[in-house]
Amino acid sequence: MLARVRSGALVGIEAVVVEVEVDMALGLPFFNVVGLPDGAVKESKVRVVSALKNCGFVLPQKRITVNLAPADLKKEGATFELPIALGVLAAGGLLEPDALEGYLFGGELSLDGAVKPIRGVLPLALAARDAGFRGVLVPLANAAEAALVDRIEVIPVATIQEAVSHLSGDAPIAPFHRGSGEPARPVHALDMADVRGQDDVKDAFELAAAGGHNVLVCGPPGSGKTMLARRMPTILPAMRFEEALDVTRIYSVLGLVPQDSALIRERPFRAPHHTISDAGLVGGGPLARPGELSMAHRGVLFLDELPEFRRHVLEVLRQPLEEGAIRLARANQHVSCPCEVMLVAAMNPCPCGYFNVAERICECARSRVLDYHARISGPLLDRIDITMQSRPVEVKTMTELHQRRLPSSHYRDRVEAARERQASRFSDTPGVLTNAQMTPKQLATHCTLNARSQKLLKQAVDKFGLSARAHDRILKLSRTRADLEGRPDIAEQDLTFAIGCRVIDRRSWLGSLGAETRPAAPMKFSADEAPAEEG
Repeated sequence: MLARVRSGALVGIEAVVVEVEVDMALGLPFFNVVGLPDGAVKESKVRVVSALKNCGFVLPQKRITVNLAPADLKKEGATFELPIALGVLAAGGLLEPDALEGYLFGGELSLDGAVKPIRGVLPLALAARDAGFRGVLVPLANAAEAALVDRIEVIPVATIQEAVSHLSGDAPIAPFHRGSGEPARPVHALDMADVRGQDDVKDAFELAAAGGHNVLVCGPPGSGKTMLARRMPTILPAMRFEEALDVTRIYSVLGLVPQDSALIRERPFRAPHHTISDAGLVGGGPLARPGELSMAHRGVLFLDELPEFRRHVLEVLRQPLEEGAIRLARANQHVSCPCEVMLVAAMNPCPCGYFNVAERICECARSRVLDYHARISGPLLDRIDITMQSRPVEVKTMTELHQRRLPSSHYRDRVEAARERQASRFSDTPGVLTNAQMTPKQLATHCTLNARSQKLLKQAVDKFGLSARAHDRILKLSRTRADLEGRPDIAEQDLTFAIGCRVIDRRSWLGSLGAETRPAAPMKFSADEAPAEEG
């Protein structure tokens, strides 16, 4: 007898519907699984047989063949154990085959018949809805995660006996429904008020958060670069449900959804070590699993000690940062993973850490400083909107322990107000949520300058040797600055502030390298630097 059950196989962050065909025929007792299964799927036959016997089901002594179609798609994991077991029961006449129609099944079996949780339940539920299935039958521990998807039934089961009783109609299980209440805003243990000094860098971080811009902070050791970066999520607006669902889907594929919450509400913050490989950063492997870049989707990717990352690892960031997605090509498949992230990076100005620092002497040779900065390519640096220099914290600032500093809530309120203005501006453009994502057409529409500001920008590009991409990113920064201040149009002070946020990629940044002298103050740009008009 032949029985068919539907399940799903993970390909990247998507689930592909897989048909589990179970044939039971006369012959020597044998259990075989075909259809490009990996080792875990091949082992499932042992767990399926033991689980069914321990649950009291008597299987006919026949030859059992299980085919997982499509046959050219690699199958891996324990997801197929529950559908295989149900297919075996239907093929053996112990369950009506019609009862298996209309649902996608997934679950790992314990030897005593318990149905254990699996990863990738959220993509499985999305695939069921998109393919027109009535619902999914999944482990009880995964029910809340599957219930995030609307317009489908979620049947939770704890044991294989419960699944059979429900499908046979003996003991129907009510569909699982998630609560309708919205969870409270995540409470952060960190706060911007913890950071002493660095007010100009805090303003730059506020600008980055408001427009979704990438930022690089260069400064001496102990100036607060890492502290500021780790507090970036505290000033970002809360994720909308659609954003949270996108993030949860990625973590579901990796099996990293928290046990106490089916939906990830807090924006991700990923800080990989500089020894990470390119596959670990952007994703890869035989099944193209998401990497740290995709795990930071809708959140922050923090790269500390940026020059210490291997050159080829950093270079793979160039296209994803521009497009907001990473496309992984394999011999038999192409996978796309979203990675709309805010890149926050930190670095020292030189190997010893004190180049261009007031009242400190840099001990590095000129060649060492140049080589240190050459580890970050110009094309990658060009894709970073804000490059700021942090300064050493003064002793007076460090000793003022009780001085009142602006908390994260202050910055977050301003950021949320700016994001609301952007949401209204781009309401008719799907996929564009922030100023950093503006298209060239939108840039020409929303980033117009008056004659004086246009001349100021041209002089800055000529003086500092900025690229066309840097020119456009300055316009986007200016638009975000105007949104923060509640201005409908870009003012000259907004443009001046945006130009001042691009320090490290200027021609003059390393131009003062000499045998004995080092620049002692951060380089700034203002309207006063502009040459006087001729005539």
